[in-house]
Amino acid sequence: MTIRDLPKATATARPGVQSDISPKALQRWAPDVRAAVEDDAATISILDPIGADMWGDGVTARRISAALRSVGDRPVTVNVNSPGGDFFEGLAIYNLLREHRHAVTVNILGIAASAASVIAMAGDEVRIARAGFLMIHNTWVMAAGDRHAMREVADWLEPFDATAAEIYAARSGGDPAEIAEMLDRETWIGGTAAIEQGFADDYLASDMLETGGGEPSAAIRAERKFDLLARRAGLSNSASREILRDLKSGMPGAAENLHPGDAGSERPGAADVTQELASLLQLAKSI
Repeated sequence: MTIRDLPKATATARPGVQSDISPKALQRWAPDVRAAVEDDAATISILDPIGADMWGDGVTARRISAALRSVGDRPVTVNVNSPGGDFFEGLAIYNLLREHRHAVTVNILGIAASAASVIAMAGDEVRIARAGFLMIHNTWVMAAGDRHAMREVADWLEPFDATAAEIYAARSGGDPAEIAEMLDRETWIGGTAAIEQGFADDYLASDMLETGGGEPSAAIRAERKFDLLARRAGLSNSASREILRDLKSGMPGAAENLHPGDAGSERPGAADVTQELASLLQLAKSI
């Protein structure tokens, strides 16, 4: 990081607490929005939810660290179109970009929501599409336990929300208390407002964007939602992949293979999530 003095973030996850994606962000995400030019050796693309997925891939700090090593001793461009995801993984990625020794240019192609918006703040220069959006909110997590455990989790989350507010304020020049209020009410910031409020520096040229040419957005969102719901239900990655593979091959009864207990999960609400998974599988058949 060569231009802006941004705060370093502490990124420590808690056992039994899992980050989650805002359903609204996932629904508004258009995964077929990409850069018009293919990535070069000094470009990193963040075009998926933040964190590991059931395929053993995803946008992780490990992957971004490896990409930065490949970029080496030169400026880097980061293209972002992500609905967010694992907040703690997002903080780790933000730190990696913040510590890069040369200029970091962030291009917000579509949306940079939640954890992805934190990552975007690591840019020396942030450019956003006119139709693009930033979404900022308090940390979203899933946890199980009694009221005492929930109070502990809530207290544990407060410093992370304060850190996020500090990062947004440092980048935008805004008042941390006002930023905290924006987080409390979940705020969507369009391209023009992002520039006016200091979250971005300039518009991204329209000829730098490309839409389509790949798998339909609805199908990609359905897969990502399946992945998220499978995690909530306590399904292992291998079980999730098997069910999704059966579905795509047209195998009847794929939804009947959903057994949250197989993953050793007794988390409350797992049965309800499993039912939602089954409904999603049926819906996906029509995509």
